Amino acid sequence: MPNSNASTDRDLSRRERQIMDILHRSSRATAAEVLESLPDAPSYSAVRALLKILETKGHVKHEEEGRTYVYLPIVRRTDARQSALSHLLKTFFDNSAEQAVAALLAIKGEKMSDAELNRMSKLIEEAKREGR
Repeated sequence: MPNSNASTDRDLSRRERQIMDILHRSSRATAAEVLESLPDAPSYSAVRALLKILETKGHVKHEEEGRTYVYLPIVRRTDARQSALSHLLKTFFDNSAEQAVAALLAIKGEKMSDAELNRMSKLIEEAKREGR
């Protein structure tokens, strides 16, 4: 269950989003492991400070393993994904799902399998039936 006190993904800085991506991929990581995975990594103390900020914002929690803190995401990846997509739609596509789908098809259309396109068609048909 997502933390109802957690701020939204759009409240995260670029670095905080990168750290959340790392934690969602690995399920859990130490500050040193996060540091190793970050592109153009800042200092170790900066990573620790960012993890503390994410914890304060309600996105991560830590567990102590000996003297080491291990960080885990609190916000489910699906919830973070929805928040990020919502922000993306509002920011770049005037809140238009049609424009976003058209952009996705322009990027991936040739690379999409018939099965993938069929699943997308079914999702659209379901949305029509449900009156979304």
